[in-house]
Amino acid sequence: MILRLLLFLFALTNCGVHTCPSQCSCSVAEVECADIATMTSFPVDGLPPNTTVLAIWSTQISSIEASHLNALPFLNRLQLYANKLEKLPSDLLRNASRLNSLDLTGNQIVRLPPGIFSQKSLRNLVLKNNRIEQADAEWFDDNNNLIWLDLSGNRLSEIPVNLLQKLKHLEHLDVSDNNLEDLHPDALKNLYHLDILNLAGNKLSTLTPTAFSHNPKLSRLFLQENHLRELPPSLLSGLQHLQMLLLNQNQLQHLPTGLLDGRHSSFQLILTANPWVCDGKMEYLWRWLNEHSQNVFYLEEVTCAGPEALKNRQVASLTESELGLVR
Repeated sequence: MILRLLLFLFALTNCGVHTCPSQCSCSVAEVECADIATMTSFPVDGLPPNTTVLAIWSTQISSIEASHLNALPFLNRLQLYANKLEKLPSDLLRNASRLNSLDLTGNQIVRLPPGIFSQKSLRNLVLKNNRIEQADAEWFDDNNNLIWLDLSGNRLSEIPVNLLQKLKHLEHLDVSDNNLEDLHPDALKNLYHLDILNLAGNKLSTLTPTAFSHNPKLSRLFLQENHLRELPPSLLSGLQHLQMLLLNQNQLQHLPTGLLDGRHSSFQLILTANPWVCDGKMEYLWRWLNEHSQNVFYLEEVTCAGPEALKNRQVASLTESELGLVR
């Protein structure tokens, strides 16, 4: 009797293990349908009901419905990258009550409907490399639990304040490689748990002094490949946990006195590919570089763009006389 019970439980536990959609590969509770040019529709038939991870990438699938996920009550991670998805239904995650991570990288999505990400189990959302032109606060419920949001590689010209105000648990925000020209003073106001912020590859030319004043836990800040010409002296005030700052490939000519004061010994900085003007206003950065050379990546590439007599010289190698500091 006991043996029969054990065999019955074993059969239940392994139900679906030997089923797998055509052209896909299955192992334990994971299903992968990869690089299948002939796949044009969601592989409903054969999906093991105990699937926790489903990865479908590089196919011709252009649509997905909520009903497609009904047979996957244990689904925890859904990866749908590099497909042909253009839109998603508002009720897509209606029955995905255990979904923790959704990756939609590399599709052709332009707009998303209200309520699309209202599933409270969702913690990680990746919308990288789509064609999204506007981020909408109505995507989320007020009580969402999102901690990771990646909107990089889209066509955003702004980040709505009301969107980020809803994401009070957010720890990682990536909006790099968009078309952002400015950052609203209150855009990051509600993100007290933010740890990583990536604003690289946009068109930012200025930042307000209090842009990051509500993000005390920020440890990595990526501002490279923008159009920044100057920075407020108090920009980093209060960021006691900042470990990495990337400012390379901007239009910076000087750094304001005090900007980098109080950084920890483990702090890392990149300043390359800026048009540094090596005159008297360079004193603060020049002294900081010489006192903290171990904190600067590619120090030898931090060079003068002017004046002509100092062009291409390493900033840290200059003398007080060359900077005009000797009186």
